[in-house]
Amino acid sequence: MRTARRRTSALLAVSALTGGLLLTAPQPASAANLITNPGFETAGTGDMPYCWSKSGWGDNDFTFETVADAHSGDKAMKVELTRRAEGDRKALITESTACAPVVTVGKQYDLSLWYKTTTPDAALTLFRHDATAGWQYWTDLKTLELAAGWTQASVRTPEVPAGTDRISWGVSVYGTGSATTDDYTMEQVADPVPDPECTGTAEECANGRWDVLPTQNPVRSMHSVVLHNGKVLLIAGSGNDPEMFEAGTFTSAVYDPQTGTYETIPTPKDMFCAGHVQLKDGRVLVMSGNKGYPSADGTVGYQGYKDSYVFDPETETYTKTNDMNDGHWYPSATILGNGDVISFGGLREDSTGSVTAERWSDEQQKWLPTWQVNQTWSYWGLYPSMILMQDGRLFYSGSHVFGNNIPGTGSAIYDYEGNTITQVPGLQDKDVRDQSASVLLPPAQDQKVLTVGGGNIDSNPAANRLTDIIDLKQPNPAYVAGPPLPQGTVDLGNGPVPQTGGQGKMYLSTVLLPDGKVLETGGALHNRADPVYETSLFDPQTETFDPVAPDPEARGYHSSAFLLPDGRVMTTGDNPGNGSWNHDVSVYTPPYLLKGERPAITSVIDTEWTYGDTQRITVDRPIAKAELIRPAAVTHSSDPNQRFVDLPLSVDGANVDLNVTSNPDLAPPGWYMLFAVDANGVPSVAEWVHLDGPRALSTKDASAHVHSFADAPRGKVSKPGKKRPSQPVAPTVSGCDRHYGSANVCVPTVFPAEVKKTTAARCDWLKRNEYGRLAVNGKDDPLRLDPNGDGVACGKGDVLKKRR
Repeated sequence: MRTARRRTSALLAVSALTGGLLLTAPQPASAANLITNPGFETAGTGDMPYCWSKSGWGDNDFTFETVADAHSGDKAMKVELTRRAEGDRKALITESTACAPVVTVGKQYDLSLWYKTTTPDAALTLFRHDATAGWQYWTDLKTLELAAGWTQASVRTPEVPAGTDRISWGVSVYGTGSATTDDYTMEQVADPVPDPECTGTAEECANGRWDVLPTQNPVRSMHSVVLHNGKVLLIAGSGNDPEMFEAGTFTSAVYDPQTGTYETIPTPKDMFCAGHVQLKDGRVLVMSGNKGYPSADGTVGYQGYKDSYVFDPETETYTKTNDMNDGHWYPSATILGNGDVISFGGLREDSTGSVTAERWSDEQQKWLPTWQVNQTWSYWGLYPSMILMQDGRLFYSGSHVFGNNIPGTGSAIYDYEGNTITQVPGLQDKDVRDQSASVLLPPAQDQKVLTVGGGNIDSNPAANRLTDIIDLKQPNPAYVAGPPLPQGTVDLGNGPVPQTGGQGKMYLSTVLLPDGKVLETGGALHNRADPVYETSLFDPQTETFDPVAPDPEARGYHSSAFLLPDGRVMTTGDNPGNGSWNHDVSVYTPPYLLKGERPAITSVIDTEWTYGDTQRITVDRPIAKAELIRPAAVTHSSDPNQRFVDLPLSVDGANVDLNVTSNPDLAPPGWYMLFAVDANGVPSVAEWVHLDGPRALSTKDASAHVHSFADAPRGKVSKPGKKRPSQPVAPTVSGCDRHYGSANVCVPTVFPAEVKKTTAARCDWLKRNEYGRLAVNGKDDPLRLDPNGDGVACGKGDVLKKRR
């Protein structure tokens, strides 16, 4: 049983009325109404009208009655709560084959009713019948505003999910007061108009187009943050270059997509492999980074410093904050519903693993001291993917960087307030998900997470094609296997060849697109080697991949991909094991931008949005949906804050009213890109809006809207462990043998399985991957690359001697 605190948290999570809704212009009046007895005029056998039933739960006093105060005809339905401690009461369409409307999978339905209310706590609630699982809550569609006179409410359902054959809906009242309703309608949305004539070639129309930009990225950036002015902050620090580190030369750049230009920004510290997240005011919090490279003999690994900075997009400058409590090279960074930031993992100043959780206080604008932060003294690894759930808990997806996963199932739910960790089952081959990518699928209201690909740089097998999907709305959520990643070509050193067998990729990126799909792109087959050229679109509705045009540039280790406000995707970087860097920048034009004219948002009445508000925009032609997409803050395949939040719509000609979620755990405060999308999936250029304000229903229990949502995970539960300073971590955590070459060169500690364990085979592999001349650091030669002992790995004498 959950605690009262969790129930309150969960209900606030879903009180937002956050169904994934799509709405265009209303259907014509001639469309068939699918509701039986829509005006309550036909009496039933009991005290409810025919095809209508009482529903609800909890401790409350209530009445259901048919009243003469009707919008039309002689009758209306009034539901009233006179006392409420918890729960709700609903008048719903009877869940029977005779009464519940039949629906078609993949279709959408326009719902409307007339109502009067004396309470702000009333909502239109939707249930669906699954042919296998039976009746279950689907979503809340719309809050009914206070209305003394008859008022019409209209909304469109999401697409009907697979397995659903009927739906039921009505009004729930979850606060003291009444809602009187009448004249329900439900009409199937007409099929969208045929696709317009494509403006590109046939290949581009089907698979999109990549363009390599004429101007190169001037810095070795491995961190990409989209700013609320539309520009992109590209952070390099020393750029994985020890010479730059020794010289104290640390760089960042700001890229302007409008002009295609870069401005190099003074950078105060080595932010190479830091953490970063946009704060709610649009500034960027950058935490930790590289205090020191590994020692030449490999006895000391990377070190993380405690420093933290805030980048201001207006002045394009960094300002130091107070220090973190520990060093965190490769930390997580997740913004919470109140604007705080929580961070885990990474390496400390002494190269051991940090077990200290850190919390940035938005109110105090500083990192809190350790004693003010709940601690489990757990080591989450490097760049652990910590995704904020709709009830404020954190879902560790299992995506991480370097080596094996955490002990147990490799995935978990962390309850900060309860300070417990509950293991989540189902993640396939948990120890080969190193540098996989995880993403909260569109819409965020569905609370589904996709985890894609990965490998293991310790054992260095070929990266895999595994995908896993979890539905966090289930009471006992567990991963299930998703479709395998499509295969492309891989360059093993002699040019691209088709992938075979189970070959997939690690170092890949996932990007949320405004049409509701996910672009996955980039990656490599092995540890910092063998780039894979494959890009595809994942459709969350069908859970299928559609291969599209691949990025022509190698995008492996230290690459990033992210959505621009104009709907294109930009990709940067690639840092192979030989220490080189790809400064070319690619931009992907998805097929939806080649379908003719784009809709435009012609005005946004207010760019400052408050939770639970209705906000009006105007558009130049009918749109099918609108959503908020949180801008990217990505590095190392990881962007746990990326999310796509549907906005339920009401349409009156060119005016579109957007229903803003009341749940900040679903859409944490900050700047968002607002897209309007037409029936063909063509998005507008984004407008920037700032979401902030008080949490709706913060002073009352809104548990009326609590439904099964990770309420009963049955995995192993861990409470805080014994306080300890750190987790032992081997200096080879990055998968590089530091006995060879400089610190920016990564000779793998384990070569790919197909490379024979001989000096000649290993040296041939290093030559194919352009490692060049490698000095041996010290006297040890663990990989047997210097048999003649002259201090040069893979020298002519080494290879010839071995072959004799």
